[in-house]
Amino acid sequence: MAEGSKGDVWIGAGFAELARAGVDGVRVDVLAKNLGVTKGGFYRRFRDRAALLEGMLQSWSAGRISSIEAQTSLDGTTARERLKALIRLYSERMNTEGMAVELAIRQWARSDETAAAAVASVDAARLKNVGQLYRATGLASEDADAQAFLFYCFIFGQSLLFLERGQRKRAQLVAKSAEKLIDDEG
Repeated sequence: MAEGSKGDVWIGAGFAELARAGVDGVRVDVLAKNLGVTKGGFYRRFRDRAALLEGMLQSWSAGRISSIEAQTSLDGTTARERLKALIRLYSERMNTEGMAVELAIRQWARSDETAAAAVASVDAARLKNVGQLYRATGLASEDADAQAFLFYCFIFGQSLLFLERGQRKRAQLVAKSAEKLIDDEG
């Protein structure tokens, strides 16, 4: 396991390589070269590549869960206002590296149980927290859970679709779609 911020540097380099080349590209020699250091520095922080990959999954899942909990906290706003803010957060600025990491981890999860468990825990936290927001708008539990599922289908889908459209046309489509997710009449 990693110790302190030195391990974080290797994990960060691992994420950059994961986003670029997938899990198979996360190799000690490649990371050392990218960081401009020797492989010996790696082995002072991690016992092996598997420990780095485990640290990356732990870092990613803890970070995503912490982030969604902070992003769904009401902090004096209504649930609808928080849902609108979340949609703006994820649709107005594209985090291309974050999305590349997300997609690479999901691809990795197709063939690795540990990665699949990390994805499942993040998805469960996302659906739980957004479902709570929808319940706070007055939706019944089952409807809130279904709406939370649609919310995340939208969040991820909009980041991948219609990127060739002009920024203004795309923004209009996203805004109109978001209205459907947060029916102010509800």
